[in-house]
Order: sequence, then C-alpha cells, then structure tokens
Amino acid sequence: TCDTGDQQTTAAVHLKEPAATIVERLKDVAAYEGEDAVFECRLSRETAQDAQWFLGDVPLQSNEMNEIRVQGTRHSLILRKVTLEDCGSITFKVGQHSSAA
Repeated sequence: TCDTGDQQTTAAVHLKEPAATIVERLKDVAAYEGEDAVFECRLSRETAQDAQWFLGDVPLQSNEMNEIRVQGTRHSLILRKVTLEDCGSITFKVGQHSSAA
C-alpha cells in the first residue's frame, strides 16, 4: 500500500510454485515372494504438489501393504511382503513428470 495522505493505492504479490522435476528416477526391483520391494525417486525440490504412486493403473495409498514416505525431496514406496500379483509396472507421478520401473 502507498498512502500519500489524501490518496492511497494497493497492490498484491502472488507467487507461483515452480514445478518440481524428477532428478533421480525409479530403478527396477527384483524380490523374492514374501520380501519387501523398495522404490525411491528424488525430486529437484521439496514441493506441495501432489505426488502419486501407481501399480499398473491402480493408485496406491499408505496402508498395511504399502508404505509411502516423503523425506525432503526423496519419495519412497515400500511394497510389503510382495506376491506374484504385485508384479508389474510401478509409476511415480508429480505434476506433469513421471518415472516408471
């Protein structure tokens, strides 16, 4: 705000969060049935953008079978006690970027 006594004008500052990019991509994982499979991805910056994990086309959430972690720029997915039904493509998506293994 600029106030000269008899006149006043006001403006606002709006910030846009720059998009995060994937700087460390997913790597393929081989595991024995009953073991945990761990997938990790690192972003260029911490972000408030929604990141999402998928097994095939199915979005994953943290539960007793899947653990999703975010530590700074590192995002990880742990598939607990994998079975043959867990075989397939794992995809991590943030904004318009994605990585698959």
